[in-house]
Amino acid sequence: MRSGMGRSRDGPSRGRALLRGRALLRGRGLPRGRGLPRGVGDRWRGESGSITVIAAGIMVILAVMTLATADVARALSMSSRAQAAADAAALAAAQEMVEPTGQDPAEVAAKFAERNGATLVRCDCADGGSEATVSVQVEVSGLLLLRSGRTITAIARAVVDLTGAVPET
Repeated sequence: MRSGMGRSRDGPSRGRALLRGRALLRGRGLPRGRGLPRGVGDRWRGESGSITVIAAGIMVILAVMTLATADVARALSMSSRAQAAADAAALAAAQEMVEPTGQDPAEVAAKFAERNGATLVRCDCADGGSEATVSVQVEVSGLLLLRSGRTITAIARAVVDLTGAVPET
């Protein structure tokens, strides 16, 4: 056999012995040693641990997004609570205006707003009228990422129909 065909007089060629005898380079399928182009396999050694840094960065981003999502959900919940309190206060004030029990409609509206976790800001309740417009505020607290202490204002209007007409269906 010719010496350049993969065999030498001492056995298999040096390149094949390196491929069989040495371990593969860290699971990348690249053998170590001579017989490879210069720099192949060596370029990954300086970047070991970079995946850990990337994974830590991704976890921080996910944690911040989770906190922001919880804050938005809390703010939306408080907005719903403010609107429910405004609706209840407006209905109570309108009912007090139409069927008086001796209390001021604004006081009744304030009681209903407080029972629903809000503070009455304004009540437009004309004497002898059948329409009440109220404005209430709810403070947003307990936020995890955003600044607490913000307020949400909700406005509701209730009208009592005194004509007694039944709407057609």
